[in-house]
Amino acid sequence: MLIHTPVLLAVTLIPAAWFSPSETNKPQQNTPQISAVSTAPRPLSSLLQKAQAGDPDAQYQLGRSYMDGTGVPLDYTQAAFWYQKSAQQGFPQAQFTLGYLYEQGKGVKRDYRQAIAFYTAAAEQQSPDAQNNLGAMYVHGKGVHKDLNQAVYWYRKAAEHGHVIAASNLASLYLKGKGVPQDLPQAAVWFRVAANRGFTPAQENLAWMYFTGTGLTLDYSQAEKWVRKAALAGDARAQLDLGYLYEQGKGVSLDYISAYSWYKAASNGGEKRADSALRNLSTLMSKAQIQQAITAAASLPQPSAASGAYANADTLGTFLGRR
Repeated sequence: MLIHTPVLLAVTLIPAAWFSPSETNKPQQNTPQISAVSTAPRPLSSLLQKAQAGDPDAQYQLGRSYMDGTGVPLDYTQAAFWYQKSAQQGFPQAQFTLGYLYEQGKGVKRDYRQAIAFYTAAAEQQSPDAQNNLGAMYVHGKGVHKDLNQAVYWYRKAAEHGHVIAASNLASLYLKGKGVPQDLPQAAVWFRVAANRGFTPAQENLAWMYFTGTGLTLDYSQAEKWVRKAALAGDARAQLDLGYLYEQGKGVSLDYISAYSWYKAASNGGEKRADSALRNLSTLMSKAQIQQAITAAASLPQPSAASGAYANADTLGTFLGRR
């Protein structure tokens, strides 16, 4: 199955309520996903007045409004201006988001050292998003010397605060033995933490470990359980793997129609490997069966915005790749 080794979470933007990025073995920069730290933006007249009076929360909220384009034109430069004011007063959410802007070069000139400085300030105030992103910066060596020991340190802190992407990133380092001695059972523990909270890359990775017997007792039924969760969340790669389980009758009863349906859903979601799987499977099915499967596929979950955010993550392999 697609095992994502750290989805290097390194950003979290701030649309009214999103969380932060991730890593699954290939440090990947995620699209903004930040934690909604505060309530919805206040009426702008009141917000502006409080921000101008020096209220750090109001400054943060005003920056967020400009970053989202909520009630004002989207303007990263203005967002950075107000985040800077808030961050200078030690407001951790503003420090974290300003770090993201410097990392991405949005509203400010890209500057990894500045990103590190603001991520560190927020991380030391126990911001899980900042701790996770700081870990990712150490994995990439952005603004700092690459240091996997530091990456493990910050990922663990974030994971212990309940940050699912950090938990998955930490699991990936244990899986690969990077920054820590390789420990497959520990990798499974942390993937399970994130998987139980609905993080689809972790669900896929946990399924892969069951499917291959890596660090866990080989168990196709458990592999099917976890890959199905991700597939039902609209993850095209998980849909590909679930189709494979049905085609092979592993963890489920052999069922070409269901296999074709999930392959079709994966293909509709942009999973190119599903196209060849569909061609191969179609040689074993009647036209009536294929039509039935196509009809069924239309009602299956489509890729979600969240799952799409991790589409560039490296994988350790798919079920399909182990024929």
